[in-house]
Amino acid sequence: MKYLAITLTAGLIFSQNEVCFEIESNPNPNGSAFSCFSKYVRVLDCIDIYAESSVSDEKVLHVAAIAAELLDNNEDGAVDDSDLFNELQSNEALMPVFSYDGSPCMNSFENNYNGEGVSAALWRNEIDPSQPGHWGDDATVEEVLHTINHVGHVSIYPSTFNLSPNSSILTEAMDIARGGQFLNVPNNYPDEAWYHYDDWTCDYECMAIEYLYWAIVSYLGILNDNQTCNGIDNEWELCTPELFESTDTIMYSILSDTDYKLPQSAPDGNYCPSAITTGDINGDFSINVQDVILGINIIIQALDYNLQADMNIDGIINVLDIVQIVNIILSPQQG
Repeated sequence: MKYLAITLTAGLIFSQNEVCFEIESNPNPNGSAFSCFSKYVRVLDCIDIYAESSVSDEKVLHVAAIAAELLDNNEDGAVDDSDLFNELQSNEALMPVFSYDGSPCMNSFENNYNGEGVSAALWRNEIDPSQPGHWGDDATVEEVLHTINHVGHVSIYPSTFNLSPNSSILTEAMDIARGGQFLNVPNNYPDEAWYHYDDWTCDYECMAIEYLYWAIVSYLGILNDNQTCNGIDNEWELCTPELFESTDTIMYSILSDTDYKLPQSAPDGNYCPSAITTGDINGDFSINVQDVILGINIIIQALDYNLQADMNIDGIINVLDIVQIVNIILSPQQG
């Protein structure tokens, strides 16, 4: 897990949202799957956002902020679940943001990407930073959750989140929510079902990942308004946290179980942790070997004092500070 060193001036502010990330140029311009992207954000050192040039900076930062809030729900600058951090990082999790469905960039990406880190994608016109996660306006929460859940949680907690039939608590709960186990979409769902997804292209595992999304956003209260309740009723009936808690008791027990370190607060599109962690000398929002090199250069070349390099806050940059930075890299939990 990596910790962030963030100040209020480190990020960019658009509209009402404060997001302490910076958009960079594409770090893989020669990669066959990535050459069409021009904008890039590395989120908490475990998930990458790649976007086409036509996607506004505001929208790119919104995607980054939502991802960060879902991963670091207490906003202390660190991913809440170290196992999830490791899984996303090892699978090189990423969220591609395309101009539109079927864009040349999207086609190129689909034809050339062969990794394990993608589970969803976003299009420019389904991102609305002013309405984070609001059904019909902003799909960012949904698609980012799909990525985090599918690339991360399914692997690290298989007995709870595996997507195959009869394989986990999740699928047991979904079978109850659908009124029975249906490997394919039934012609009609039983009257007692409260989850009745009817997309014929969505297989059982797809149904399970969608079900997990609906459960999480119900739990977080994101669906709790009349317009949303009426709009989603044909697919999902539990639009309020209270109705979800009283009806889907199995999923409620999972989402409220602190062992899984799942989000407990809905993201609002603002991400700028107030806690400042020293050690990020180059200001790239992670502590790594580059910071060690910069710290050594400060000592050797007698450069100006740098607060971020002064790990023990003694007013002097010396070998003790370098040792502490190295320890954080080797044992991130100590950061």
